[in-house]
Amino acid sequence: MSRVLALAGLWLCVALIPALAADPPAIAAAPAAEQDALRAKIAGARAEGAVAYWDAVIGPETNDEMSKAFHAWYGLDSGFAVHHTQSATLNLVTHVDQEVASGKITTDVASLASPPWLNGLIAAGHLMQYDSPEHVHYTKAFETGLARQGYYIPNGAYFFTPCWNPDVFDFKGTTWKSVLGAVPPGRISTNDAPNSATGLLNYIGLRGLLGEDYFRALAKMKPQFIVRTEQMTERLVTGQDMMAFGDTSGRLMQAVNRGANLKYLIPEEGVVLLGAGSFILAKAPHPNAAKLWLDFMLSEQGQTIITRLEAVTSVRGGFKSPLPQWAPAIDDMKVVKVDWSRLTTDQIRAARAEWISIMSP
Repeated sequence: MSRVLALAGLWLCVALIPALAADPPAIAAAPAAEQDALRAKIAGARAEGAVAYWDAVIGPETNDEMSKAFHAWYGLDSGFAVHHTQSATLNLVTHVDQEVASGKITTDVASLASPPWLNGLIAAGHLMQYDSPEHVHYTKAFETGLARQGYYIPNGAYFFTPCWNPDVFDFKGTTWKSVLGAVPPGRISTNDAPNSATGLLNYIGLRGLLGEDYFRALAKMKPQFIVRTEQMTERLVTGQDMMAFGDTSGRLMQAVNRGANLKYLIPEEGVVLLGAGSFILAKAPHPNAAKLWLDFMLSEQGQTIITRLEAVTSVRGGFKSPLPQWAPAIDDMKVVKVDWSRLTTDQIRAARAEWISIMSP
């Protein structure tokens, strides 16, 4: 009898070897107590067959590398599709608003920097409550209001900052105040805040730091108003503008990689960090795949890919940036404190009206 039991036990062990060998890397990396739940989530994602993701920062090249690593990490075959759409922030807001209003949800996951809008979606019950296992690494993001427990965490953050082309203009300033009067009127660009959701949030943050008189002085420099940072960067490359008041280090890095000579400054007073809050819609058509995609974006592997290719700041605690010169981690930055959780739509509308009155009197 003991021989029969021993043989039966041996057979069971041999039978389990293929199953264990078939586990993807994500299972091996997970705590033992979480492995069965993760296997079920992966099986659910395989059955769903796709994830649909919209983002205001991540571009096609980054998505391609993310998708490849995502497939390998969770053991998904080539038939599993990652549908990615890069969108301007306001267009993404409109897209999600239209979907939740119609009840016809095609988007699983989205990322953009607008905490007041995200908090409104939560209040209306349009975001899925999901505690990613990666949340434990984002304590500072929760403390600073860049994230909200159970609902959204930035897959990356960025900041608008003074930039210039040293072949055209050799800027030596170290502060926001040193920008004022640095170039002749009409040779500087700035974010078109009324038509840029993130540009307006940046204005709100800097307005609290620098005061109204600062922006009245900036208005006297007759800045060009630009919505897309890609255009702002191109104007620096061609010499059309001598400075940009609010470009991003990521766009500059991409231009430098193509041969441009551009520089930027992290002012001594600090920068307004805008986190691209990543969330899952409550009625996501692929909920298991959505959770895996969110988990992967927030993982150290996902953060490394996003930071390396987009030069955005990771708000993951203890993260070592692969591009510290372009994308310093949140632990290495002076961040302007803004209580995003208390910012209301009325305050945003008032800030927009104020910006217009200052910049276009």
